[in-house]
Amino acid sequence: MDTANQTSFFEAFKFWLKLGFISFGGPAGQIAIMHRELVEERRWISEGRFLHALNYCMLLPGPEAQQLATYIGWLMHRTWGGVVAGVLFVLPSLFILIGLSWVYVAFGNVPWVAGLLYGIKPAVAAIVLQAVHRMGSKTLKKPAQAPVLWAIAAFSFVAISIVKVSFPWVVLAAALTGWLGQRWGLKSFAGSGARGAAAVQAKAAHQIEPIAWLIDDHTPTPDHAQFTKSRLAKVLLVGALLWLLPMGVLVVWQGWHGAVTQMGWFFTKAALLTFGGAYAVLPYVYQGAVEHFGWLTGPQMMDGLALGETTPGPLIMVVAFVGFVGGWSQQVLGPDTLFLGAALAATVVTWFTFLPSFIFILAGGPLVESTHGKLQFTAPLTAITAAVVGVIASLALFFIVHIAYPTRAGGPFDSPLDGMALLLVGLAALALLRYKVGVVQVIGGCALAGLVYKLLAAGLL
Repeated sequence: MDTANQTSFFEAFKFWLKLGFISFGGPAGQIAIMHRELVEERRWISEGRFLHALNYCMLLPGPEAQQLATYIGWLMHRTWGGVVAGVLFVLPSLFILIGLSWVYVAFGNVPWVAGLLYGIKPAVAAIVLQAVHRMGSKTLKKPAQAPVLWAIAAFSFVAISIVKVSFPWVVLAAALTGWLGQRWGLKSFAGSGARGAAAVQAKAAHQIEPIAWLIDDHTPTPDHAQFTKSRLAKVLLVGALLWLLPMGVLVVWQGWHGAVTQMGWFFTKAALLTFGGAYAVLPYVYQGAVEHFGWLTGPQMMDGLALGETTPGPLIMVVAFVGFVGGWSQQVLGPDTLFLGAALAATVVTWFTFLPSFIFILAGGPLVESTHGKLQFTAPLTAITAAVVGVIASLALFFIVHIAYPTRAGGPFDSPLDGMALLLVGLAALALLRYKVGVVQVIGGCALAGLVYKLLAAGLL
């Protein structure tokens, strides 16, 4: 079935462009938007095929919502369809974040800007707490049902927040635990390989509308999505060149230890570690960008996450803020061209962060789909997901401590306790977890509260 003949490339292009500007709400919100538009309204893809694609993307490192858009675009209109869908998912947020980052570094001390950021940061901490709750409730269940997974989460929390173990080692240790667990027949991993398929079947069974989809449950996989060794080799070769050529240019221009070169290399590694979404890899980004390279400070990292939460696109786009501030502080194009240098760094960081996602979809889609339901593949990923819960919990603790004791230098306890900020964290968490208020509304409400509070404190209101 040639879906391209039923939905024009231009029509799909218009939708992917629209999606890039309305994809608020993090991965859950973005996936919900795509489901409503593609499954329920436009009828481009069936519920079962949509969930099948989503399960595949959940197995991969990287932003699953962006990968899902790339996957569906590729399924409908071949390679260029996937490229267009994935790029347009990211491009609007890149331009918006470059603009916001410039406002931040140029006018961050202006009272109204500082007030908005003061309110947004507690909202972000509450959103991270919500992520811990949401992922933990789905992955860990009750301690008696999955004690090993709870232990993995606890050890990951301690390893990241107290022992300061590097994030890649936590991921590797969790994967090894999951692999050994399934070999030893531990019940925490029993049946994990069948969950994705069962979810697809259960969801598909509840479809009651008889209206046909362009790609339904029985549509044969198109020729371009079939696995062949020659196609895999071709895509991997092109992907390698798309990484090597810009990296080679950066090395020739700046040398291996240049700031932008190191950004490209560091965020390539970060892109391969984003199991569980952006919150999971942020501790690794913090360790590298703040503690190792010094591209920005801890409070600036929090401000960047606050800005990232207010823009469309995947949350991992916060790396564009990291690149911009790092490029600005390092003066990568000289002191007279700070904006151009910072914008270049943000673009380079975005390129190396998202390139692996395209390669995973375009090269590995047909191959990885064949692993669904096989325990030897899914048990390590189940363990990694449990570890991610602990990692995100450590991130929440980091944010709350730095919000409660705000400081620009020294340790987190060098300043007085900020009771107002903690109150905003509590109210935002209550709104998200108890009353199910939307993320955008919570951020807006906290931003307004922070603005009013800061202007009152400064005597400007």
